[in-house]
Amino acid sequence: MSGRALEALEQAEVVVGYKAYIELIFGLLLEKEVVSSGMTKEVERCSLAINRALEGKKVALVSSGDPGVYGMAGLVLELLEQKGAVESLDLEIIPGITAATFAAACLGAPLMHDFVVISLSDLLTPWEIIEKRLEHACRGDFVVVLYNPSSRKRTEQIHKAREIMLEYKKPATPVGIVRNVARKDEVSVITDLERMVNYSIDMFTTIIIGNSQTRRVGRFLVTPRGYRL
Repeated sequence: MSGRALEALEQAEVVVGYKAYIELIFGLLLEKEVVSSGMTKEVERCSLAINRALEGKKVALVSSGDPGVYGMAGLVLELLEQKGAVESLDLEIIPGITAATFAAACLGAPLMHDFVVISLSDLLTPWEIIEKRLEHACRGDFVVVLYNPSSRKRTEQIHKAREIMLEYKKPATPVGIVRNVARKDEVSVITDLERMVNYSIDMFTTIIIGNSQTRRVGRFLVTPRGYRL
């Protein structure tokens, strides 16, 4: 979290968020009204936060990583637009560190050149669109960051994504896998595109697949920017 995010939590009267994220910061929320709920309750959480703010409360809506990257910021703005209340609140979207850049730091410097971030979750995006985005990213020789690569119900998407990438990338293309990024049980491994699915991959995993220039430097990954050495 940024210092500004910590300040916002300190100043808030009401804190709203996904249960698992609230538990991570519960020690910061003493003597505050805390409202949490489970998965698939995003619209309800954001609506509740907006309503409490419209009542005059200082509200902090907690999101993981960066609220503008697969987070709650966009949904809040859409709901405010629906209510005709975009200008009714003193709304601040506070940036954080998204999993892509934190995982990259764990692995070295794999995002030194152009990259794309793609979620493999097809709960809100049709799989056909995800496939098309993967294909075009590989055609463009981008470094590819995968969010939400696998879950208990979604186990085939990561295998399909790998098959698509193998059409355009070499099997030896370096791959970094980071699980539980920025949490106490964080673990990272460097492998390659051919063997990446041999490792434990779930919803808490961020995967970075290199481009044609990405290489290992000791225990790190580097995607050269092109400087003359």
